[in-house]
Amino acid sequence: MARDIISLRDLSDEDIEWIVRRGAEIATNRRTWGEPLRDKVIGIYFSKTSTRTRTAFTTGALRLGARVITYGPGDLQLNTGESLEDTARVLGDMLDGLVVRTAGPVAEMRTLAEHCGSVVNAMSEDEHPTQALADLTTLRQRFGEIAGLRVLYVGEGNNTAAALALALPRFEGVSLELRTPKGYGLAPEVLAEARTLADTYGSTVEERHHMDSLPRAMDVVYTTRWQTTGTSKSDPNWRQAFEPFRVDADVVGNYPKAVVMHDLPAHRGEEITAEVLDGPSSIAFEQARNKLYSAMAALEWCHGR
Repeated sequence: MARDIISLRDLSDEDIEWIVRRGAEIATNRRTWGEPLRDKVIGIYFSKTSTRTRTAFTTGALRLGARVITYGPGDLQLNTGESLEDTARVLGDMLDGLVVRTAGPVAEMRTLAEHCGSVVNAMSEDEHPTQALADLTTLRQRFGEIAGLRVLYVGEGNNTAAALALALPRFEGVSLELRTPKGYGLAPEVLAEARTLADTYGSTVEERHHMDSLPRAMDVVYTTRWQTTGTSKSDPNWRQAFEPFRVDADVVGNYPKAVVMHDLPAHRGEEITAEVLDGPSSIAFEQARNKLYSAMAALEWCHGR
């Protein structure tokens, strides 16, 4: 019954709905979770830094009754030249599931999944699916329904943006407007796939490379770090391109009823001002808290619920 969460592309509408609904249910009533992972051993392997995601999956697995083994970036023999395939075969024989963060492509997760009972992509180079699931859980809690929401995303077209673009258009009537610096937008294939989803579900996805003529009405303003975890930019002057894409009081002032989301960690004064992040419209720390409940729902789904 073990299942993987490697890419949102692999999940059906029903799968996403179950995980999001279950995450919101756990957040509302903690007595519902029980110990469905009792007698299971879950590995947590993070080769890159993490505060929220690593803590959420570790705490979530423990609260669901599992035992946990954690691996840092220097702990596995991958560092001495062992192949990913051999590592995966060994871990698959000893663990019931593996939660992984790497700086590599989704393809590495699929290699692990060939041998491990269940693999959860806790962020890869090109997609951050569990972040999107946590964001959907937050939106469900805040608005009751995700269908019909209007979301403005400001910043780099990174793995968080890719996950949002692969998730939000699957809800009817959603409008996703991405404002990304020129040369730092979504990967063309992701944007094309998101637009295909939008055509299928009656939603819209647009990407523009300036901050002029912002949409008149939005329910959510979303931003992320300019320097995505585990990455670097080849242009030494990249900050100049990003300067206009700061979420500040002027941007938020266009949408007095909107909430502000940030996947954290934040660099106050860069992608978002302290005034906005700590202000009344920000739900960034509610969003962070929901990573635990969404992680618990994801683990339940992966292991047979």
